[in-house]
Amino acid sequence: MNESQPRPFPSPTANHRHLSCRLLLVFVLSLLVAPAQPFLSPLHLAFASRSLSFHANTKRNGLPPKLSDLVASTLASDRKIVVVTGGVLSGIGKGVTASSIGVLFRAMNFRVTALKIDPYLNVDAGTMSPFEHGEVFVLDDGGETDLDLGNYERFLSVSLTRDSNLSTGKIYQSVIERERVGEYLGKTVQVVPHISDAIQEWVLKVAQTPVQTFSEKDNNQDAAPEVCIVELGGTLGDIESMPFVEALRQLQENLGYKNMCFVHVSLIPALGDPPEQKTKPTQHSVKQMMQMGLRPDFLCCRGTSPLESSTVSKLSLFTSVPNGAIVSLHDVSNIYRVPLMMIDQNLHSMLLQRLRMGSFKKGVDYSVAEDVTGIEESDVIKDWKRLADSVDEPESECVIAVVGKYVDHGDAYLSVVKALTHAAMATKQKLRIEWIEASSLCPDDRGSNNDTDSAWKRLKQCHGIVVPGGFGSRGMDGKITTIQYARENKIPFLGICLGMQAAVIEHCRNVLGITRAHSAEFSDDLVKDEEDAVIFMPEGDRERMGGTMRLGARETILKQHSLARQLYGKEKVMERHRHRYEVNPALVPRLEKVGLEFVGRNTDSSGERMEVCELKQEMHPYFVAAQFHPEFTSRPEKANPLFLGLLKASKESTLTQ
Repeated sequence: MNESQPRPFPSPTANHRHLSCRLLLVFVLSLLVAPAQPFLSPLHLAFASRSLSFHANTKRNGLPPKLSDLVASTLASDRKIVVVTGGVLSGIGKGVTASSIGVLFRAMNFRVTALKIDPYLNVDAGTMSPFEHGEVFVLDDGGETDLDLGNYERFLSVSLTRDSNLSTGKIYQSVIERERVGEYLGKTVQVVPHISDAIQEWVLKVAQTPVQTFSEKDNNQDAAPEVCIVELGGTLGDIESMPFVEALRQLQENLGYKNMCFVHVSLIPALGDPPEQKTKPTQHSVKQMMQMGLRPDFLCCRGTSPLESSTVSKLSLFTSVPNGAIVSLHDVSNIYRVPLMMIDQNLHSMLLQRLRMGSFKKGVDYSVAEDVTGIEESDVIKDWKRLADSVDEPESECVIAVVGKYVDHGDAYLSVVKALTHAAMATKQKLRIEWIEASSLCPDDRGSNNDTDSAWKRLKQCHGIVVPGGFGSRGMDGKITTIQYARENKIPFLGICLGMQAAVIEHCRNVLGITRAHSAEFSDDLVKDEEDAVIFMPEGDRERMGGTMRLGARETILKQHSLARQLYGKEKVMERHRHRYEVNPALVPRLEKVGLEFVGRNTDSSGERMEVCELKQEMHPYFVAAQFHPEFTSRPEKANPLFLGLLKASKESTLTQ
């Protein structure tokens, strides 16, 4: 019998008692039909046998048909699920841990996908404030998701889908819609089993859905994943995550121990002088996890320094996790060293042994598995080592100003930071970001920071400037003034989304002389096709906020001989969008006459859209702005061309100073 299948003889349940009653009923009916016969006829016996077989095989554990089929498909394909949970506190590093585990599987030539579970009631992250939840990461299919999906895509080098982010709002919306069309046949819809079953179905559907990879070497893009990494957001014990915890418990029962494992990320604080590592928070976290029906197979312990042997022994004693399966995830110089740190502690071999994959050896405890994978010789890990070393061994330093509205919340521009980091690694520079609140650069702008002189002093010390996307009028004048400074002083500049719109407004005001030029987003008394440099898109929705912007990957056609075409190295590129307003096409001819060229355009069902604008290199060393978000497609191994161009230009400017 296949070890990965559930046990064929589960303990007696109400379903089995119900089945016994059915058989008794068959027996009584047979006597009524043939009262002269003291025993059941062969026909009756055959009927009873088929009834027993049917109920034992198709209704095992009471699974609904959809879930039963998904479980069967997962078992037949030998697909594995790795669940990453977190304890003690939020923001402990579950996302990086999950992504790094994905790198290990990727390096061992397994196809990997990922799913992030967010317990909040929002349907998606699209309407959430950056101050509340950090950036909204946009996928190719237009999904507005949690920023952790950005980590997954960057580490796994894949393109995920909107279904790869599951929230409480999404799952309840799905179940309620099914109830409205009568799918539950009049039953009372409850958290268990209906919500928990729907969660399991969602996980298994995502686990079997093929994902596109960014690797040019992968010729099997349509193949189903072999491993799915599931991150349960929040902290174990939070009331809103309870249905997901129960669903994951049931899922392991349905898939079997050998097809699903749990990695628990916890904190080991060090207190006192000299510092002493404390295990009590992790002990309580694991105890609470076990009370909810989950048992960790691996402990990934966050802390400032490597775990001491005495700490590991104590954790093993109180959590029942084997010594070898307790992994130290202490602070390192950069996050690209996290997968390498896991390899040093043999986590990859233990995962294979625990999940009966690859070089599995029967009868060997997973925590003492030998490394026979040769993972360090894989191209993925060799590239990863080069990436980690390039961050720690730069040739020079580059200071980039990020002028925005949400600079007090670093996660609001996480993908911008990552894209700058990728470009800095590619150009062998040490990146230093100077965060400047846009409203502090203009005394007349709305904002609380009036220290204008200090803000300008910091800005003028930077080698390049990025004005990222955003919403709302606060800081808009500061962004426009910043762009004017970058243009007039030939400072390398990259504008993104609202940053491009601000660049167009600046050119209208200070080059074309349209002093009242602005965006229709912030002013409603503009002269049509004269002062409205940025307009609302015709197909936009002014009433509903969620999912109504121009979202997802769209094609941009780049003009021949342009700087953008030179950077990308091709005519057509796919980049991701998230906006409601666009550059007014009526003003484009006048802007191009004075030097601002629109070299990237998109032609879709709604008409021609301005996607990329730039100044010629004889006018400015690097002045580029894009309506799309290039940061979402930047990868550690391959920096996005627009960010790479900015960092190259900034490096050249530092050499000439």
